[in-house]
Amino acid sequence: MADSEQRPNTQPNGDAGVSDSNHNHDNEKTQSKGAKHDLEKLVDKQKLEEKMKMVKPEKQPPGGYDSMPIPSASRGYTVKFTFHRATNLPMADINSLSSDPFVLAQLKTDLPKRHKEDPPFMFRTPTIRRNTNPEWNAVWIVSNVPASGFRLKARLYDEDPADHDDRLGNAHIDVDHIDENWPGIHEQSYKVKKRMGSKRAYFIRGCAALFQRGLDMSGELTVSVEVLGRTEGDAPGGQLYTAGPMAWTKHFSPLLGRISGTKAASDDNPGTERYNFQANQIQLAGPVPSTLYHRYVEFKPFIGSMFTTKGVRGWILNRALHHQHARVYNFDRTTVYGSFDEPCRDMTLKFLDLVHYDQGGRIFTYVLTLDGQLRFTETGKEFGIDLLSKHTMHSDVSIYIAFSGEFFIRRHTRKNHFSDNEASDPTHPPEDIGGGPPKDEPPKDPAYYELVIDNDSGTYRPNAKLLPDLKSFIHRNLPGIKVLTLDCNGDKEKMDRLKTQQRERKKTEGDAHVYVQGSDAGSISSSDEEMLDTMDGDDGNGNGAGDIGVSQGVKTVLHGPKQRVEKFQHPGKARRERIETLDDQETERAEQSHASHPHAPAAAAAASSSSHPDTHHDTHQSDAPPSAALSDGPFFDAVPSHPDTASHHDSAAAEKPNTNTA
Repeated sequence: MADSEQRPNTQPNGDAGVSDSNHNHDNEKTQSKGAKHDLEKLVDKQKLEEKMKMVKPEKQPPGGYDSMPIPSASRGYTVKFTFHRATNLPMADINSLSSDPFVLAQLKTDLPKRHKEDPPFMFRTPTIRRNTNPEWNAVWIVSNVPASGFRLKARLYDEDPADHDDRLGNAHIDVDHIDENWPGIHEQSYKVKKRMGSKRAYFIRGCAALFQRGLDMSGELTVSVEVLGRTEGDAPGGQLYTAGPMAWTKHFSPLLGRISGTKAASDDNPGTERYNFQANQIQLAGPVPSTLYHRYVEFKPFIGSMFTTKGVRGWILNRALHHQHARVYNFDRTTVYGSFDEPCRDMTLKFLDLVHYDQGGRIFTYVLTLDGQLRFTETGKEFGIDLLSKHTMHSDVSIYIAFSGEFFIRRHTRKNHFSDNEASDPTHPPEDIGGGPPKDEPPKDPAYYELVIDNDSGTYRPNAKLLPDLKSFIHRNLPGIKVLTLDCNGDKEKMDRLKTQQRERKKTEGDAHVYVQGSDAGSISSSDEEMLDTMDGDDGNGNGAGDIGVSQGVKTVLHGPKQRVEKFQHPGKARRERIETLDDQETERAEQSHASHPHAPAAAAAASSSSHPDTHHDTHQSDAPPSAALSDGPFFDAVPSHPDTASHHDSAAAEKPNTNTA
């Protein structure tokens, strides 16, 4: 009975077993079909994803290469601007009862820009020391100026690296038409408008006028403008560019040299060393290839606000980087100026001199601006400027640039003998090949040297496909030197190996040694001197005060602006913009007045000697140069540095500090 209860209830003919077997078989077939269907769906999905990748690449952060073409325009004219001299300028320095004047010019035309964020077209003259009647004779040659004319706005400043540059006034030159028959402007003097000038400077000159008869309160700027002819070449007609001269400047900062540990032999005391840091700028002859056009990469949300100064955080970061740029590219009495009329072998030798040939295994960070200014310094992890973006600092927080990355120099054993086989063609670095550093002087012939340049820049991420365009542009401006380009991604293994060899050579040959300025340490303010004493462990009275260390020094010098910005409210911006608008309106009224008289000259100065003091206007706000967004005020020691720094020197190999002029 127990067995019968446990036995399953089956049919006599066994149909139950057959039914179960068929049921299991049907389940297996269903599962097999389902799995096959799922596999087919997975394969189809993968194929679809692959097709989507081919059609639409993986989304990248906005920025990098911009394919926007230059707006079409007829070929323009090449125009030569000469800033001859100024007279009766105000006295911005109460100690010397004089000024250190320079001109910062901006050229405007009706040529449309590719983007409204493109930087303005600027030019800076050298500085003349202690002279209220300076003479520059600085030349600026610009190509593709349209037949519809131009507006030249010349601002005069007193250079003051220890505080901020005082505005001495401005003058406008407006020309509504040019062609090959245009008579030009020949050493014409224009009144310097005092409305936007430093009230302190004019107050000092007014006091001096009380004790000196015949002292004129109205300054003048003398300028010449000449049309050299139609612009030739392959550049698009809509591309305005600097054709010459090829000006170069060397900037020095003992404070940054102390922070970074960069030393050099002293000229005053042989056998001793002093701290220094060198930054370099070269105006290359345009045009820059129109394909070289890159925007900052917005790989983090705050990056966009930093470049566009949106929000408090963005404004603080933007201001700090502008301050950092002004510290590194510091114009003062130790700045060395020079220029060449056109690309030549001597220009290549000057470039090699600025990078110290193949000495020390140096690696340089560079930025090439849209107007062809090459800015570079030796940088690395030991340098304080790495605390913020290197390329952003070099570009002075420009939204658009031409190219950026790093480069270094190598010397070969024979002239014009370059081979990929390192065994048959050794170089220095990394090998000691004789005939040059580290034991002998470097040979003064570009044919021995190779420039290795890449696109290693996370800020702008230049397109590797454009490296050949960069190479041809450098070849045209630095004749005689071999140029090797490397893609930071495609040639990463080779690039890393070569840079590692450079760094190892630097350890072998010692710390970097850079050019030393003269004995006049005019670039150090009193606060900087205190900083240096503190870092040396001296409290200024000969007593040890302990060493605050490099890290703290970097934070104080480079991050200090952020703390000061956070406490600073900007009350004068709206008032300054309103006054600038009134200036422009006054210029337009003057143009209309001249147009109503048939005997009016073709070109008139939109400048007035009348002064309209505003007792509530902050002097510091009105004095500040336009080198950066909100760059006014004495809070950041800002010094204007612009993409088109040039010199009036005609000597092809001139290299001497800008000396004082009585």
